[in-house]
Formats: sequence, C-alpha cells, structure tokens
Amino acid sequence: MRLFLISFIAVCVSSIGVAAQTRTPSHCIALAEDIQGAEYVQRASYDVELAPETVRIHYISHASFLIRTAGGLNMVTDFTGFTGNARMIPDVVTMNHAHETHWTAFPDPAIPHVLEGWGPFGEGIDHRLDLGEVLVRNVSTDIRSQWSGIETEGNSIFVFEVAGLCIGHLGHLHHEPNAEQYAAIGRLDVVMAAVDGGTSLDLPTMMRIVGRLRSSIVIPMHWFGDFTLDVFLTGMQDEFQIVDVGGPALDVSLDRLPGRPTIMVLRPEWLNVTPE
Repeated sequence: MRLFLISFIAVCVSSIGVAAQTRTPSHCIALAEDIQGAEYVQRASYDVELAPETVRIHYISHASFLIRTAGGLNMVTDFTGFTGNARMIPDVVTMNHAHETHWTAFPDPAIPHVLEGWGPFGEGIDHRLDLGEVLVRNVSTDIRSQWSGIETEGNSIFVFEVAGLCIGHLGHLHHEPNAEQYAAIGRLDVVMAAVDGGTSLDLPTMMRIVGRLRSSIVIPMHWFGDFTLDVFLTGMQDEFQIVDVGGPALDVSLDRLPGRPTIMVLRPEWLNVTPE
C-alpha cells in the first residue's frame, strides 16, 4: 500500500509539471529591469504575429481592450458587442453591468467564453477560466445601483494571468477595494484604470488605488476628453513616468517591464480591417 501511494504521488507531481508548462506561471509580482524611456513599447497592428511570451494590449474604446496572446487567443474586456469591422470572434469576453457601455445582452453565440462580472443580485460571481496559455479570474466589487443604492458584488475586476504577467482591468469601479479584495487582486504588472473622475470613482480615490497597486504599467481608460486625462496625469506625474504611446496598442513582456512605474497613454481605435 505504501509503495502504491508513493507511486501515485509521483504520477500526480509529474502530471502537474506537464500542465504547468502550458503557461508561464504568474504570482502577480512584477519582475522589472531598470529600463529607461519607452524602449519596451512596440507598436503593431492587433493581428500581427506576436513573439513568444509577449502580450498585445489594444485599446478599442471606452473601457474595452483586446488582450491578445502569442498563441493567438483573443480576449476583450467590457465587451459591448462591437469592436470594429474586423471579422474577429473573441475567445473570451468579460462584461460589467454598471452601464450599458460595458456589456451586451446579446453576445455572439460563437464566442466560446462569455464571462459576466455579476451574478444573482447581491451574490456576486466567481470565475476561474483556465485555457492553458491564460488564466482568467475575477474579484467581485460593489457598484452603485440605478436607484442610488448599493448592489453588493455587482461588478468585477478581471485579472488575466498570461506569459508570466498579471494584467488587471478595474472595470467600472465604484469604491476602493478593501484589504481582502486587494489581497485577492494581488500584484498587477499591468492595470487598466478608469480616470473619468466621476461616473466611476473620483480621481483622488483612483489615484490612491493606482498608487497602492504599484503596477509597472498603468493604462488610463474611461476618460472623456484630454482635459480629464490630463488632470489624472498631472496628479500622478511625481510617482509615475508618463509615456504617450501615440497609438492604440503596445506589446508587453515580463522581461521588458519598465524599471519605474509608468503610465502608458493609449489612443482608442476600433479593430478595423485596413484596405489593401
């Protein structure tokens, strides 16, 4: 019996080792080199082939981003049903229902994985979708209801662990995470944060959250014009380097994260087919 147990444990350990090879593990901890400037930024079309262990982040619109893996998985955050004229069916879409600009009631049935950031009223929802190359999980948060009340755990922060990176989308956040939620989020290497200053969170609170997360890369989203964006950038410039990418997308890899926390400004652009 003892020999059988030893053999069984050995087989299990071996199996776990094989499975782990499908995704570079992320512990939600950034390992950054001291890289100055914007040398780690690579601009490219959303559908151009990626180098191994690299992730492409394309700002589509409002709070929607395409996160594309080197293996060709396409994930869209705060999916509204429209991403542009490109004929691309995402593998995963995440949604939040604080406003209709963050979800759709009619996602394409061809999408394999549709992850709603809410469950039954007040109960929240738990997602842990493991696709081998990427793990998608969520942390439920409260939102303001349309009647000025509170819907407990009515939205989600979605976290994507891929290529050794931990990428977080704060969604339509309405309150600062508590200690338990911060712990569940973990250390994000890249975070998308709403900086509208009102419909989600006031800017001082969002600045405090971004400062506490101490992510290597912060991507502002959900901003309504350059004035709102500039207020956020001005408030963060003492703690963060600021880089205007000058386009909608950048490529990120674990070994090329900036040494100093950096705000990367992306300019939203639909996923459109370029005429030949």
